[in-house]
Amino acid sequence: MPPYIVSSPLQGFTDYRFRNAHQKYYGGVDLYYAPYIRLNGKKVIKPGYQKDLQVKNNTTINVIPQVMTNSAEEFLFVSDYVQSLGYNELNWNLGCPYPMVTNKCLGSGLISDPDRIDGILDIVHSNSSITVSMKMRMGYEDASEILDVFPVLAKYPIKNIGIHARIGKQLYVGGVDLESFQRCVDSTDQTLYFNGDITSVARYREMTNRFPMIDHWMIGRGLIADPYLPMMIKEDATDYPEDRIDRFSKFHDRLFTEYSDKLTGDKAIIRKLLSYWEYFAQRFDNTARIIKNIKKTKTIEAYDKVIAEVFRYERSKSYIEV
Repeated sequence: MPPYIVSSPLQGFTDYRFRNAHQKYYGGVDLYYAPYIRLNGKKVIKPGYQKDLQVKNNTTINVIPQVMTNSAEEFLFVSDYVQSLGYNELNWNLGCPYPMVTNKCLGSGLISDPDRIDGILDIVHSNSSITVSMKMRMGYEDASEILDVFPVLAKYPIKNIGIHARIGKQLYVGGVDLESFQRCVDSTDQTLYFNGDITSVARYREMTNRFPMIDHWMIGRGLIADPYLPMMIKEDATDYPEDRIDRFSKFHDRLFTEYSDKLTGDKAIIRKLLSYWEYFAQRFDNTARIIKNIKKTKTIEAYDKVIAEVFRYERSKSYIEV
């Protein structure tokens, strides 16, 4: 059976523009999680969240909304909203590692409080028909924190638990903790997804050998750095196809057009595309030079020249293995 590939939600990157462009030019992803909705104490769904989840913007993909909250009242408000759009599942983000979030007992900062998690889930399941799934780290301070949460989650019909095999205070520094993830596998009967540092076909093979019981694989930064990766994992391919650069060029141009329509001014558009190139460039030669040259550009014309040169160079050389 082919692997089930899930796109991990990354705020500022995996919105409907990226999701639709990726599906059109690459595919290989079975399910996309939308970046989280956060209310900040106000019962208002911001226009950006609304647009990201509109059915008309997600007609060709399987997408699940996500919420970041530590309030049952907020959780129910978002549940009602996404159900009004036709979604029947809501993913709860207990994985975000950034201090601006965790210091407010949100994201991975909430994992150390199983009683609060229990209270929220109890109210949500008592007052809503929404299906709940989870996106978690293994803790914030210590990877054992999640072990105290599993008995709580076992009380509820949680659909699945995607676990990024790091703790929150690591951010993205240091490797994934495979021993601690194994303890998670051994500590619950619920369906687990593995997330963390799947950046190549070779790495995916290592993880499937290490965790043969896992059949859902969540890819985040690796998907942005290499949009081909899910397809190549599905095909068990080790070589890029001959049209790699041509396809990436079309994918890039689609993103460029989408964000040009959204943003105002050359600098804003370049800044947005630069955030993607900080990942894209990892799969090209001269990564640092590409980023440096894009940062120097002030106009779309200058940006276009830099990108054209990257593509020209890449087309002139052979394709590498992954």
